[in-house]
Amino acid sequence: MSPDGTGFAHIVDDGGYPWAVQRFLSGHHCGTDRRVELPVPGPVTRLAHSADSRWLACQIAPHGGNRPQVWVVRTDPEDRSARRVGADDACATELVGWDGTRVAVTTADEHGVAESRLVDVRTGEIAVLDRRVGGHLVDSWAGAALLRVGPRCHRELLLLRGGSRIPLLPADVGSSTDFGVILDDHHVLGALDQHRSPWATSEGEPDRYIRVLVRSDHDAEFHRLLGLAVSAAGTSYRILAERDEASLDEFAVSDDHSTVALLWNHKGLSELQILHLADASVDPPIPLPGLVASQPSISADGSLLAVTVEGPGMPPSVELVDPRTGEGGPVEPARTEMRRADTPVLLEFPARDGLGLSGWLYRAEGFAPGPVMLWLHGGPEHQERPGYSDYFPALADAGISVFAPNVRGSGGFGRTFVHADDRYGRFSAIDDVADCVRFLVDEGIAVPDRIGCAGHSYGGYLTLASLTFHPELFAAGITVCGMSDLESFYAHTEPWIAAAAYLEYGHPENDRELLRELSPMRRIDALTAPLLVVHGAHDTNVPVPESRQIVAALEARGRDVRFLLFDDEGHDIVRRENRRRLAAAMVAWLSTHLRVRVPAGP
Repeated sequence: MSPDGTGFAHIVDDGGYPWAVQRFLSGHHCGTDRRVELPVPGPVTRLAHSADSRWLACQIAPHGGNRPQVWVVRTDPEDRSARRVGADDACATELVGWDGTRVAVTTADEHGVAESRLVDVRTGEIAVLDRRVGGHLVDSWAGAALLRVGPRCHRELLLLRGGSRIPLLPADVGSSTDFGVILDDHHVLGALDQHRSPWATSEGEPDRYIRVLVRSDHDAEFHRLLGLAVSAAGTSYRILAERDEASLDEFAVSDDHSTVALLWNHKGLSELQILHLADASVDPPIPLPGLVASQPSISADGSLLAVTVEGPGMPPSVELVDPRTGEGGPVEPARTEMRRADTPVLLEFPARDGLGLSGWLYRAEGFAPGPVMLWLHGGPEHQERPGYSDYFPALADAGISVFAPNVRGSGGFGRTFVHADDRYGRFSAIDDVADCVRFLVDEGIAVPDRIGCAGHSYGGYLTLASLTFHPELFAAGITVCGMSDLESFYAHTEPWIAAAAYLEYGHPENDRELLRELSPMRRIDALTAPLLVVHGAHDTNVPVPESRQIVAALEARGRDVRFLLFDDEGHDIVRRENRRRLAAAMVAWLSTHLRVRVPAGP
């Protein structure tokens, strides 16, 4: 959403690489639009308007790879020029947002050293706010900035101001404070009777402070919204919004500080609420047409909200909402329809050690006990949610049910659950996959010798680990951009990815024996199930040799293995035609090895 409420920008995925479009509004209705032309081929992955709504910054992944660039364009439809910002000396540049007319970015060099930068779009002048391994700029405004530090799921925020670095919250090992917004640093707050923070916690609060909103599970099980007042004397905070058994996924704040849009996650389902900062009151949930929502963006005066919604059989699309009335509607009505038959069933059951697990079951046509594919998400701290999939409907139509579980280590279920797979807990996560199989068989959903396992990224690794630790349970496997050996993964991935993974997987030096025990390549003789291996040629997160080495090892042993390489993709399969090709390959592979009858042609 542009801050002035006159338009918004979004990403279109209708073939080729996803691209950006700028749309203009008349009231709450869409008028004209224009495609944003960038001189680099690749998917656009993030957009952000400048505070004056005159510029649009676009993050793009050249050729589908994993080293993004940032370009800026004018929102004037007559000006189609584009310029790259602040990245000539960096191998990757991520878009953060805007600080006035300066673009806020985080760059990384070949050694994994990150710089938090502000780039003036008019002059190209670069200001470096911070330089360190593992640092990531979160927000910047008029002399103050928020810096995220720490590995995955152990993150904290520092306030950068005047050369000082102030931790926003006390140390809390295992907590994650990973996103925040600075409310005011562009002026000094004066007398308390005029400018007192609405969440001040003590009468002796300093008379000069910065107010910040953050998403954090500090001192809590689930993420919630905290309001902080930060001064040289320290910080105080107040809980502004929290929900029982639900985690705060995302939030967006209007520039006038009146309105905060909150997206909650309860067992994978989204709820949208509006918080009023004047009195910290929260409105009832606003109904949404999809089961999953993301990327809230709000106008400067809080009068208009844009949010992405999606669901099974319903591709992501933009919903415009009036935060004050809850009324709104889709930008493209034909795209916001969800068939009841596509909606999965949430199943909950215990693991062998009693830990509660869950997963979404997508039933095949004419469902009866039969072939099932387990789909394992990435991360591992990502979460399987009932969103849109290019693969699940194709499998269900072919007679193969899909069960997409959230094993330990998944996000959305609290910090205890997300840390339950750290280091030696990885063995239990692998056993969770086996427990999913036993549950499906016991419930009469799956036939024991007609079960496949598939996954992407970490899910691809977990697929390979499950096929080697529990080979008797699976008749086929599919791994997409997955790690096959954790030692070689550490040696060849991007340095900043390796540095963020130590507490999750183990350290490449200090935990070498653990990494070897957990690596599927070290147990290759146990892998007997037919395996489809998929990778993107430009993947630098999980480099292609991770797939090539397991393919070579299986071929040398005379096993049934196929390698599918996409020459125009990176770590994610983003081109629509490639996703369709992969869906067809998955259906063909599993239909053969799970013994599914393919209907005869006309």
